[in-house]
Amino acid sequence: MVINLKREVSWLSAVALALVVAGCGRAPAPEPEPQPEPEPQVQPRDEAAEREAREAEERRRREEEERLRREAERRRVLSVIAERVHFDFDKSDIRPDAEEVLQRKVSLLREYPGIRLRIEGHCDERGSNEYNLALGQRRAESVRRYLMSYGIDAGRFGTISYGEERPLVDAHNEEAWAQNRRADFPITDHGRLEPQD
Repeated sequence: MVINLKREVSWLSAVALALVVAGCGRAPAPEPEPQPEPEPQVQPRDEAAEREAREAEERRRREEEERLRREAERRRVLSVIAERVHFDFDKSDIRPDAEEVLQRKVSLLREYPGIRLRIEGHCDERGSNEYNLALGQRRAESVRRYLMSYGIDAGRFGTISYGEERPLVDAHNEEAWAQNRRADFPITDHGRLEPQD
């Protein structure tokens, strides 16, 4: 039995040795290489849609610029029309400072032929109501003639006198009276606030 045991131990030793030799002869199993990350899925570019989006944005930008330009021009027109002219005491003559204002109106009225105005003549409180109504009318007509002398059609103006009935400044001194001796220019027809080509 001792012999059998020796044989078995020898045999087991031989098998173990064979396994060790076989295992040592092989290269270690390689570690698996990391897999590359998948590339993100890129949607194909829709160049036509991108072009349309750019064109739409450009149209919106141009429209907004045009709207802002028209609004600024409208404010300019209304500002020039709103400028008053003033007169000396008991006079209806156009003063040099009034000529400057009226020249701006002439330029604007030529540029915008659809605008129609009412020229309102006003007076200070000194004098009778009847006298001031007549003086206010002379002032309005004086302005109308001035504008017509530069080729602006008479049909674009109406005239009215308010005499002393509508003071701009409600006070009883020379400064107030000077402000109240005036002509105002309310717009009766805006026409198209687009310049003539």
